Amino acid sequence: MSEEQFIKALEKAKITEKKVNFDQTVDLIINLKNFDVRKEAFNIFIPLPEKIKNKKIAGFLEKDSKLIYTIKKDNFPSYKEKKDAKKLVKSYDFFIANAKLMPAVATTFGRVLGPVGKMPSPQLGVIMSEDDKTIESLINKINSNVRIRVKEPSIKIGIGKESIGDEKLASNAFAAYSKILQTLPKQKDNIRNVKIKLTMGKPVNVEI
Repeated sequence: MSEEQFIKALEKAKITEKKVNFDQTVDLIINLKNFDVRKEAFNIFIPLPEKIKNKKIAGFLEKDSKLIYTIKKDNFPSYKEKKDAKKLVKSYDFFIANAKLMPAVATTFGRVLGPVGKMPSPQLGVIMSEDDKTIESLINKINSNVRIRVKEPSIKIGIGKESIGDEKLASNAFAAYSKILQTLPKQKDNIRNVKIKLTMGKPVNVEI
């Protein structure tokens, strides 16, 4: 598969879409086959060549950071009530944590962060140092990555807004597809089909 095939699908998706007055999100949909979501662990981060958006990030840290909203250990008791923890989790797209605080984070916030896939991850989110350079570098990585957790035999990824253009969207789609293909246990034999969809449009097949 090549980026050109994604561009063709994007062009077709735009022809069939209804005219709208907002910047639509473009989704890449990969439907799976011969893949048991109950037995196959699939939880990966995919770096995309074109940034989708700046995510709202909060951190469980030992000291205040000027770069992100900070929740220090002394503040953890404020979120003892599940409704307060849920409110915090809904307010941010991504959470990072100092490795030293992870046991306390898991105890206080795990029941809320875990189910929505926002628990700080060793892959992308747990840091050993809280200096500005480390946090800034992590913010840049987070903003250029998407997380894929497969809970059903269909993967849906937002690859950008329509306004960034077909070439950038195709570049993101190809990068995401390639990484998922590498990670699937049977690779192409696990893929039923690939589609592109705009918010208000119908899914359009990508030739594979």
